[in-house]
Amino acid sequence: MKNIYLVGFMGTGKTTVGRVLAGKLNFKFVDLDDLIEGKEGIKIVDIFAKKGEAYFRDLESTALKETGGKEKLVVACGGGIVIRPGNVDFLEKNGLTVCLDAEPEAVYGRIRKSEHRPLLNVSNPKKEIEKLLNARKEFYNRIKRHIDTSSLTIEETADRIAEWVEDNY
Repeated sequence: MKNIYLVGFMGTGKTTVGRVLAGKLNFKFVDLDDLIEGKEGIKIVDIFAKKGEAYFRDLESTALKETGGKEKLVVACGGGIVIRPGNVDFLEKNGLTVCLDAEPEAVYGRIRKSEHRPLLNVSNPKKEIEKLLNARKEFYNRIKRHIDTSSLTIEETADRIAEWVEDNY
């Protein structure tokens, strides 16, 4: 059985939904950020600070490709993985890809106390969320399946994805 890839903006629920979904499907859960931190030996926020976003995106693409050829994984991808050319094609070719969406207010409410969001270490994070969502919209729209998690529970979101898996495999 192919992998399930969860993409979408930060705070849309990729990691929390991914863990629940993996349990429901009896798949293994993989968070690409955790893989990267393990290999690099430092936190994502520190990778951004010390080596920059481009370096991180290289690491992210490499980690993604390591999931290819494996099966029965639920993979939580970083919010910007869709920006890198070739990654969306890889996702669609190697599994069922679902984009988790959320309204900017919902995103802000979920992540406002988080200190490990390097792209939001700015004076007005709400405005930055809207700006980043706008900039990534065309990339997220390349994904065929979307779920708006703004008003859904983690369980409801995981159940919807599980239904897609049952219908497609």
